[in-house]
Amino acid sequence: MDVVHPGEVLEVEYLLPLKLTQLQLATEIGVPAGRINEIIHRKRRVTLDTALRLARYFGTTEHFWLDLQTRYDVVFERERIAAALGAIRPISVS
Repeated sequence: MDVVHPGEVLEVEYLLPLKLTQLQLATEIGVPAGRINEIIHRKRRVTLDTALRLARYFGTTEHFWLDLQTRYDVVFERERIAAALGAIRPISVS
């Protein structure tokens, strides 16, 4: 899989350089600390609610976070159902 989970981006590009803890971020954006921890450890998706909060706090856009999540989801799901997708015969639309 050659896409990065948004949790890795959050940790490596934001928390570590800014010396922010997960608890500090959670407190600042008004979410439970467990939510941030689960995102970083790939146990939770970035939802629209979280994307809006992260965007506001870090000065990005919500689309930045949602696009990271969507790209990750597409690659993960495509790999997960590869055999089923291979069995589908495309229809010709003309």
